[in-house]
Amino acid sequence: MKIKDIQTYIVDGQWWNWVFAKVTTDAGLHGWGEAPLAWKEHTAATAIEELGAVVIGEDPRHIEANLQLLHRGEYGGTGPVYNTAISALEQACWDIKGKDAGLPVHALLGGPCRDHVRVYANGWFEGASTPDEFATAAQAVVAQGYTALKWDPFTAWITASEQEIREAAASVAEVREAVGDSIDLCVEVHGRLNVTSAIAAAEALRPYRPFFYEEPLRPDNPAAYAKLARAQIGMPIAAGERFFTRWGFREYIEQQLLDIIQPDISHTGGILEAKKIAAWAETYDIPVVPHNPYGPVAMAATLQAVGCIPNVPILESFLFGCPWRQDIVKDSLEVLQPDGTLRIPDAPGLGIELDEEALRKHPYRHIPTPWSKPTVDTWGGTIFNDPTAAQPKE
Repeated sequence: MKIKDIQTYIVDGQWWNWVFAKVTTDAGLHGWGEAPLAWKEHTAATAIEELGAVVIGEDPRHIEANLQLLHRGEYGGTGPVYNTAISALEQACWDIKGKDAGLPVHALLGGPCRDHVRVYANGWFEGASTPDEFATAAQAVVAQGYTALKWDPFTAWITASEQEIREAAASVAEVREAVGDSIDLCVEVHGRLNVTSAIAAAEALRPYRPFFYEEPLRPDNPAAYAKLARAQIGMPIAAGERFFTRWGFREYIEQQLLDIIQPDISHTGGILEAKKIAAWAETYDIPVVPHNPYGPVAMAATLQAVGCIPNVPILESFLFGCPWRQDIVKDSLEVLQPDGTLRIPDAPGLGIELDEEALRKHPYRHIPTPWSKPTVDTWGGTIFNDPTAAQPKE
C-alpha cells in the first residue's frame, strides 16, 4: 500500500477555521487528520502539501519510519507549523492503518485503558465579560452534564495589578458559588503573566480550589516555572500545549516543573508522539491532560490517544459555538454522556468520517485575530469578527 494523494480542506469553524488533511492510498483507503493553526490556516495547508510530498509513495502503515523521514529528512520539520502539519499526516496514517486492520487506533497501541473519558468544557463562555455573566453561563453548561469547566478570567498582561487580580478572582468566585463545590474549575492564563504576578494571582485564586492553573507563564521559560514550583502555590500547575515533540517536554518532565502536562496531539507530532510523552511523564507520576480545543478530527485522534494512555484523568472538549460541527461528520463521536464523559470510539481507524460535500458548504472565512481591534469588546474567549476586514486572495 502506498500514499498516492494528499488533499486539504479549510473549513469555517466559527471560532477559527479548521484545516483537514485527507490522505489517499493506491489501495482505495483514505485517512483524515487535522492541522489546527488558528489564523494561519493557509500556512498549515501549504505545510501539509510540502511535507506530504515527502511521503508520497511511502506505505502509510510505516508510521515510525515516516515520522523519522518527516522530522529528519531534508532538514526535517521543526516548530509549530511543520509539527502541526506532521501531526495531521500522522493522524491520517493511523486512520488508514486502523481501517486496513479493521481495528480502532487505540487497539494498535496497546489496547484500551478505558471505554470513556471525563471531559471538561471550554468555549462555554461566549459573550460573557462580567462575573455574573460567567456564573450564568457556567450554570447552563453544568446543566448539560459537564462536571468540569475552564476559562480565562484574566485581562492582565505580564504584570497584573491588584485590581486585575481581584477582578479575575471575582469571576472564579462567582462561578464557584454558582456551580457548587462538586464541579472542577480549571483556570487558564494563556502564558501572559510574569512569575511575581502569577504567584500573587494564585494566592487570590486558592480559596476557590482550581483543578489546575494553566500556563500562567510563557511556555518557553522553564526557569520561571521552576521558580513558580518552588513557591508552592497550593494548586496544580499545568502547561504543554505549546511544547513540540518530546524534546520540548524534556526539561519540564525531568525537572518535574509541572504537576500536569498538556500535550496537543495536533501540534506535538501526533498520536504516537503523545503516547511517548505520556509514558515518560508516567515514570514521574505526572498526569496527562491533552490540550484539545479544535475540530472533530482532532477530537477523534485525541480520544484514540487517551483510550490507550493510562495517566489521563480528564480531557478538554470544545463543542460550543459552531452549529454545523455535527453536520460535517457522518457519525458524531461527540455525544456527552450523562456522567460528563465521552465514549472512546471503537470503529476502525480514528472512528470518524467527514462529509466532503458538507465541508464545501462551509469554506474558509476570514476571522481577525484576538489581538485585532474588536468591533465589540467581549473579552473572555469570543473570536472577534470584523466583517469589513480584507478577505484573502483566492
